[in-house]
Amino acid sequence: MDQASSSSNVKEEKRSSSDPVTGDDSEEREAIEIPLFQVPECYVYLIPPRKSAASYRADEWDVNKWAWEGALKVVSKGEECIIKLVDKTTGELYAQAFLRDGELHPVEAVIDSSRYFVLRVEENIGGRARHAFIGLGFRERTEAYDFQAALHDHMKYLNKKKTAEEMEHHFQHTSSVDYSLKEGETIVLQLKNRSEKDTKTKVVEKSLSNLSLEDKGKSIETIPPIIPPPPPPGPLSPATTAQKSPSSLSFQKSSEQQDLDTKREEVEKKEEQEAKETGVEDAPDDDFGDFQAAG
Repeated sequence: MDQASSSSNVKEEKRSSSDPVTGDDSEEREAIEIPLFQVPECYVYLIPPRKSAASYRADEWDVNKWAWEGALKVVSKGEECIIKLVDKTTGELYAQAFLRDGELHPVEAVIDSSRYFVLRVEENIGGRARHAFIGLGFRERTEAYDFQAALHDHMKYLNKKKTAEEMEHHFQHTSSVDYSLKEGETIVLQLKNRSEKDTKTKVVEKSLSNLSLEDKGKSIETIPPIIPPPPPPGPLSPATTAQKSPSSLSFQKSSEQQDLDTKREEVEKKEEQEAKETGVEDAPDDDFGDFQAAG
């Protein structure tokens, strides 16, 4: 019996080792600390309790006498942002503060300096969370600015993640629209009428694509060239319009008719004169002939 129980225990251990990772283990693996900011030197001050609702002032601390000196790290772990005060050499944790969504901000700036802050640190003592306020100072203003920027970037990340989750939830619970055609439904397509020239050119292109190289050369020769449209008429000058006007044409016709009439009159006058001259000369010839016939 002991051997059977031991063999069953070994089988159970093998099964448990071969089982996939549970959700809790995956969450622990996913919660990796991502460093956001780190400075090798910072100072901690023991500050007096706040007497009124006014903001803190650094000139009340005696900044030349600090209680602790060490390094500061800002890391992101899941949705939490942790501010850690650690020893420079050993890395031992001195104090830490947490920036969580929906809770009070653990960092408050003083009103008389840009390098000093009030930090709300937390500690779990006997299963109960305790907190205290300490003063925090940096040697350089750039370090203080980078410290605030790291905290601000984490809050922006939380806000974007929250909006993305809300959008995903809204998309999953809203009814999706069915665009499929039901029985008896049809789609009507309205196509524009194409001109005859387009159809002819497409037919010619298809016929050319189906021909060989030699046939293409022959077919290209047989295709009549497309006659280009005539050019638009140019603007008429006033001289040409005057020449082509009906009044100028009638004037030209009347002058030609006058020339013909004068020529006819001259010809008729010449004929009359010739007739007169011929008539005077013929009379004595006639008389002389008649006289000869009588004798």
